[in-house]
Amino acid sequence: MNKLQTDFKVDRSAMNNVEWDLRVQLAAAYRLVEHFGWTELIYGHLTVRVPGTEPHFLINPFGLNYDEITASNLVKIDVDGNIVDETPFSVNHAGFVIHSAIHMKHSDENQVVMHTHTRSGMAVAGVKEGLLPISMFATTFHKRLAYHEYEGPSLFLDERERIVNSLGNHKAMILKNHGLLTVGKTIPAAFLRLYRLERACQVQVDAASAGTVNTLGDNIATKSGNDIDGPEGVSKDTDGLGQLEFAALMRKIDKVDSSYRN
Repeated sequence: MNKLQTDFKVDRSAMNNVEWDLRVQLAAAYRLVEHFGWTELIYGHLTVRVPGTEPHFLINPFGLNYDEITASNLVKIDVDGNIVDETPFSVNHAGFVIHSAIHMKHSDENQVVMHTHTRSGMAVAGVKEGLLPISMFATTFHKRLAYHEYEGPSLFLDERERIVNSLGNHKAMILKNHGLLTVGKTIPAAFLRLYRLERACQVQVDAASAGTVNTLGDNIATKSGNDIDGPEGVSKDTDGLGQLEFAALMRKIDKVDSSYRN
């Protein structure tokens, strides 16, 4: 049986407080994905770029459950998929391909990339209509949602350029026949977008099973999205976006299991 060293502790002696805080937030985000039931076994990834002159980012150790991920056992890699710091873990190559594509191209703007394979997300990714403006959260993505055609499980580096081109200037994307992806300047911002996109997909699946969906008109869908997030809607990113919501969610997780902070 394959036994992984889940209690591994990263060397913090040369690490600044900013990186450690990012590690804690990212580990919390993994635990929240587990909490909300968005996991697909050990697959799917949430990544964040760490400050510094080199393009390095943190990703989950391949093989760990999301409720086993901690600030210490997150793996630091470069955009070529090389592991930077000492660790007993490996990383998922497909996760590296998708996430490094965006970190390489939009490193100053999109510091965080979150990608999930949820049941509702994959369901909406598998229908021709994509996400429809039939709920409040869905309107925050109205005309602000990218789509990327399915090319397989993202194993080949040449897909990176196409992923970036598909995303464009958007902050959220549906990978057709695959899953959901969001980006942001901060972990809270990217997570709030992921929550909203996942909830919009859940509502659409539920509504479609209940009857004929009531699709909002373009004008009201646009107004609704603007009213929720401001004039630039989901394409607008600020350091404060999602901060209150994410702090509340971290308190919720702390009450259940605060071991992610180790």
